[in-house]
Amino acid sequence: MSRTVVVIGGGYGGAAVAKALEAEADVVLVDPRDAFFNAAASLRAVTRPDWAGNAFFPYDTLLRRGTALRDRAVSVDPGGVTLASGRRVDADYLVLATGSSYAYPAKPDADSTSEALDDFRRTHKELAAADRVLILGAGPVGLELAGEVKEAWPHKEVTIVDPAERLLPAYEPEMVEDLRRQLGELDVRLRLGEALTTPPPTGPGRAGTFTATTTGGDEITADIWFRAHGVRVNSDYLADGRLTTRTPDGRVAVTETLNVRGHDHVYAVGDITDVPEAKMAGYAMQHAEVVAKNIAAQLRGEAPAATYRPLPHPMILLPLGSTGGVGQLPSPDGPSVVTAATVSQYKGADLFTGRFTEQFGPTAIG
Repeated sequence: MSRTVVVIGGGYGGAAVAKALEAEADVVLVDPRDAFFNAAASLRAVTRPDWAGNAFFPYDTLLRRGTALRDRAVSVDPGGVTLASGRRVDADYLVLATGSSYAYPAKPDADSTSEALDDFRRTHKELAAADRVLILGAGPVGLELAGEVKEAWPHKEVTIVDPAERLLPAYEPEMVEDLRRQLGELDVRLRLGEALTTPPPTGPGRAGTFTATTTGGDEITADIWFRAHGVRVNSDYLADGRLTTRTPDGRVAVTETLNVRGHDHVYAVGDITDVPEAKMAGYAMQHAEVVAKNIAAQLRGEAPAATYRPLPHPMILLPLGSTGGVGQLPSPDGPSVVTAATVSQYKGADLFTGRFTEQFGPTAIG
């Protein structure tokens, strides 16, 4: 019996599924990049480009028995995937794990590791020369970027602007209050309930002094700005409808076993799923555990029994530099707010580098 598992997308969820199943099946991992990128480390890669190589892990160190194809899916049907190169890969099991795109520098624009590192170095040089930094978006990405900038350059003036009236409203008030306190100590200027009346004249991440007017009538002068909003699901390869119909926001409907609805041999993990939860790396890796268990059961001739249910409350680890930050984790009694020390221990100190070194092996990218 054929046992080919094709995983489309080598991010947090896809890489974990491929790694878990390569001893039990013929695993083919498809991704246009030449390496797994730990997006949690992206913002520090801009402020510390000498450290940025730690965020990349070549796929050939991930799979010992499986095959990694550097290619891009352009169409998927129940029997396999067609790639941009024209190649066709047939599959007994399919896993959709293509994630989402986000504005640079939260996620690199380049598929090549060397080009991505060049981008980080270029942005670092322009950011280092800027005295005033404007960040558009007060979500986790914008806040974390502010923390990284302030840790590297405490003297820089950092302003965050967001049209939302409230800061992280889905989280516990105690956590948000601590976040405001730490931002105040860092002298990060938070402007909620406001937006710019016109876009900045320079491109994001590009140096160039400008003055912008907010909807409140105030002027903000900055030397560089970054966009920290706007997620786009990477699912264009499903647009032909040969496998499934996407939701209006580009996601796919899944069952509690994380099967794509209507297909018992096709699964989805991470940002591409319509699971009602925040789209975070931790959830994608939990999805991967469920899918790996279910495919492994099917390979043994058993019925898939592992299920996934989203948590009733959101969780987050939001570093503000290597030692600061706030967090909210699940507990038997509901959401539990954790200290900056805990955030640093679990994420902020190395941004999960150690975890992925264990999964992929050491890397010498620089």
